[in-house]
Amino acid sequence: MKEAYLAGSWITTGKTLNVVNPFDGKLVDSVAQCGAEEIDRALDAAVIALQETQGMEPYQRADALAYIRDELSKRSEEFSRVLSQENGKTLVESRLELARAVATFDIAVGEATRIQGEAYDLGVNAMGAGRRALVRKYPIGVVSAIAPFNFPLNLAIHKIAPAMAAGCPVVLKPASKTPLTALMLAEIVQDSGWPRGAFSVLPCDRAAGQMLVEDDRIKLLSFTGSPDVGWQMKRDAGRKKVVLELGGNAGLIVDKDVKDWDWLIARSVLGAFYQCGQVCISVQRIFLHQEIIGEFRARFKKAAEALVAGDPLDEATTLGPMIDTSNRKRLQEWIQEALVQGAELVTGNSIARVGQGNSLVATILEEVDARSRISAEEAFGPVVTLTAVETMDEAFERVNSSKFGLQCGLFTNDFSTVIRGLDRLEVGGVIHNDVPSFRVDNMPYGGLKDSGLGREGVRYAMDDMLEKRVLVHFSS
Repeated sequence: MKEAYLAGSWITTGKTLNVVNPFDGKLVDSVAQCGAEEIDRALDAAVIALQETQGMEPYQRADALAYIRDELSKRSEEFSRVLSQENGKTLVESRLELARAVATFDIAVGEATRIQGEAYDLGVNAMGAGRRALVRKYPIGVVSAIAPFNFPLNLAIHKIAPAMAAGCPVVLKPASKTPLTALMLAEIVQDSGWPRGAFSVLPCDRAAGQMLVEDDRIKLLSFTGSPDVGWQMKRDAGRKKVVLELGGNAGLIVDKDVKDWDWLIARSVLGAFYQCGQVCISVQRIFLHQEIIGEFRARFKKAAEALVAGDPLDEATTLGPMIDTSNRKRLQEWIQEALVQGAELVTGNSIARVGQGNSLVATILEEVDARSRISAEEAFGPVVTLTAVETMDEAFERVNSSKFGLQCGLFTNDFSTVIRGLDRLEVGGVIHNDVPSFRVDNMPYGGLKDSGLGREGVRYAMDDMLEKRVLVHFSS
């Protein structure tokens, strides 16, 4: 059993939380389950530690982050295997998440030394004559980080690394289904030189975790998860800052001037079925110019059917399982609903005969009613819809008809279409000649509408974690 990490100490609580492998249902490990008492202690310690973290020199914060980066890199294969066991993603996918986790800390190393203010004259009118302003940035305070199951390490790090770079203590609640790699990360943080009271990893249920939403000792809440939960957290959070990353039903638009079919199909399959489609920016809705939809369908179907469902720890597996049975049943229900409403099945819609039944084969639907849940909601599974359009403007309208607006992919060789897409698409990011699933960890990442509030990406996350203070100097 793994202990919880509370402000520099490993603790047991008398309660445990079991972590099971989504592929075969077997117990991977158990962890100490925390409650209100442990969260209260962690928040008290974090408040006290703020004085120490905000007093650290930039190079000291950078040194701690660099240590974590290097140790994470050394242990990447160990982390990858545990990640595949607790989450169900393939080893290739887990190794990529570890590479991104290392890169995120590497970006934070540099950003820790680039927290810069400004100085300027206030004499823009007679009232400011003789006065100058000095603006400096200070850590906002304790950061509450609530991470999801789909990227349990790197999406937690997207909250932890910017907070450390900014000088903010962090209390992390990992997803209940996937707490193991977060606790392994705590082992590294413990030896990094980061103040002990300034970091905690507390596995807990949602009821206890509500304290990490409401408590006034927290100055910023950063949550990644479902829209219903996220917006309720914002209502419950009070006066603290809130950053929400809430997912979507990402669109991919393909113009008729396709030249590199191999690249398009390879990226489309990856974007749609990577991590069994359990990605906030997974390709869910593909809008294709009517002149090319037939060829795309044939190529895409063949590539999707070549995916190999199986044990995530088997190097040959290219399609892992969904996180649990309830989500697999939900998605099957949504697919069946769309078929009843008139959708056509291109391929898929069956359980892969491996494991304990959480492995679905890649599924492609066409002629889907835009109002059906498989199109209008976030599917979060291995299913994608194909829709023919007459023009790119029609495709833009189809993408914008969603209540979500996270990212959109746009394949076209017409640069004016790219700029028009940037101007018209109601999303946080437009990805040219690639899928919406593309993300580099230093870019601003976040969405519009029900997809969230605020931005991640180390420097952009730090903007919310730093407060500006101004000194006005009068020289008589």
